[in-house]
Amino acid sequence: MNFLQDSNNQEAFWSEDELLGELYAQMLKVVRHKLWHKNDAGDVVQEAWVRILEKRSTLREKDKLIPWAKAIASNLASNANRARRRHESFDDRPEAEYASARTDTDPESMAELTELLGLLDPVTRTLLLYKFYYGLKDAEIASVLQLPVGTVKARIHRSKAKIKILFKG
Repeated sequence: MNFLQDSNNQEAFWSEDELLGELYAQMLKVVRHKLWHKNDAGDVVQEAWVRILEKRSTLREKDKLIPWAKAIASNLASNANRARRRHESFDDRPEAEYASARTDTDPESMAELTELLGLLDPVTRTLLLYKFYYGLKDAEIASVLQLPVGTVKARIHRSKAKIKILFKG
C-alpha cells in the first residue's frame, strides 16, 4: 500500500518499511553532506527521528514528508556544527582566558529569567529560545516554523522589547 493513498491513517503512514528506509537514507545523506565531523551523523539523524515523531502532527501535507524530514535533519546538522565550533573555540583558549569567558549564572538570575519567559506566550518564548539559547539564525527559525524570515525578525525584535518592559517593571 502506498502511504500517499491512505494519508489519513497515521499508523500506515509511519509503519511502512520502504518509506522509513528511504527517509533514513535521505536524512543521512543530507546530514553527512552538511556536517563538518561526519562521525556525528548517526547522532544527528537519531535526534531528527525524535523531532519528527514529536512534531509529526504539524506536517500539513503527508506527501511532503521527505523534504520536511530533510529540513529537520539539515537544521540539526547546522546546530551540531555550531555547538562543535563553540566547544572547539573554548578548547583552544588558555585556561585563564576560558575561566574569564565563562559566565556562571547564579540561581536567582536563572529563576528570574525563567519567570520572565513564563510570562510570554508560547510562540514568543519559542522564538527567543531558538534565537538566543539554541543559537539558530533567523532563516533557520523561519524554516522550522514555516514563516517568512521578515516575520521572524519582527517577532524577535518585539519579543526583546517586551522582555525589556517586563524586566524593568
